[in-house]
Amino acid sequence: MNTEILIIGGGAAGMMCAVQAAWLGHEVIVLEHEKQPCRKLNITGKGRCNVTNNCDVQTVMANIPRNARFLFSALSRFTPADTMAFFESLGIELKTERGNRVFPVSDRAQDISGALINAAKDAGVRIIHDEARSLIIENGAVRGVKAKNAEYFAERVVVAAGGLSYPKTGSTGAGYALARQAGHTITECTGSLVPVELCGNECAQAMGLSLKNCGLSVSSEQTGREIFSEQGEMLFTHFGMSGPLVLSASAHLTDIAGGKYVFSIDLKPALDEKKLDERILRDFADIPNRDFDNSLGRLLPASIIPVIIKRSQIPPAKKVNQITREERRRLVQAIKALTFTVKGLRPVEEAIITRGGVEVTELSPKTMESKLVKGLHFIGEVIDADAYTGGFNLQIAWSTAYAAATAF
Repeated sequence: MNTEILIIGGGAAGMMCAVQAAWLGHEVIVLEHEKQPCRKLNITGKGRCNVTNNCDVQTVMANIPRNARFLFSALSRFTPADTMAFFESLGIELKTERGNRVFPVSDRAQDISGALINAAKDAGVRIIHDEARSLIIENGAVRGVKAKNAEYFAERVVVAAGGLSYPKTGSTGAGYALARQAGHTITECTGSLVPVELCGNECAQAMGLSLKNCGLSVSSEQTGREIFSEQGEMLFTHFGMSGPLVLSASAHLTDIAGGKYVFSIDLKPALDEKKLDERILRDFADIPNRDFDNSLGRLLPASIIPVIIKRSQIPPAKKVNQITREERRRLVQAIKALTFTVKGLRPVEEAIITRGGVEVTELSPKTMESKLVKGLHFIGEVIDADAYTGGFNLQIAWSTAYAAATAF
């Protein structure tokens, strides 16, 4: 089968590239080994799809910890404003929420994926259910792809096969194998925006506890330097912690090693230490003869109380009217700075995105074309570029897709 442009992968980047290339009059085929395109897109943003971030290019780059400069050209040519205009042109109403995160008004990720798929079909893109196995390369140029069911010949091939995260949605790492076949370097692939394993068994004691408004700061064990600090939601698990706040923090954990980082949780971020101590004194005054281990129910969720009691070093059976100022200070400290040592990150299969991929120095920043094989392009998560949470990773997908589509 022959076509002008062959795109491997029907995810966010692949479908955006297909639409843009078809709108420019090119003949496009998308190879997707899942039965339906955009499966991963449908689960982003808790099923709401954080389409982009309503900010300027410099802000996007500031939220890309590595290889941001490589992406400057692509981001400048297809900005967050362009992303919003694109989806609005497809009839999707958008809204901007906290942190300038952009979502469809419907809060349905399927509306975003559906709009992309329909736009592609309306533009004449052929979406074929098949699995790419290897590239056809002749005389330093790509000629097509050998797939499970057929061979496809094309003037240009775009690899948009995703990373290793969420393999159930189709991200199998196949794009890396194709890149290696073409001679490309693949940097180490690990999880980013991923749950975190913590030392000890205290998190397991509070397993299932969801905190809606807490503070989390992450610091270096060796230097004490703070590398992350935000407020938000988190979840205690059998292995450590998860939830939006923890996923955001994980993107800042580089060269991960056990004992390198410390998590500090503020269970009462709205109260400073003085006000928290006053609150505790008022609670104790109402129940002066109660045992300490039965006195914190109005202040804290039940499942975290045993951990706080242990950290405060106050005897559980001590009457609250006998607790000293020093003991209260330790209690306040345990509540305002509940610390855990990081053991490691969960496997990349549990991550939202993959950190690592095709080495960007081997690609053209303007067109995402390989410098090693003519006519071969790489876009989206398969390249070594990832960002923090907030819609920035999808913006990388949209921008790199546009760069490739307009290069033909």
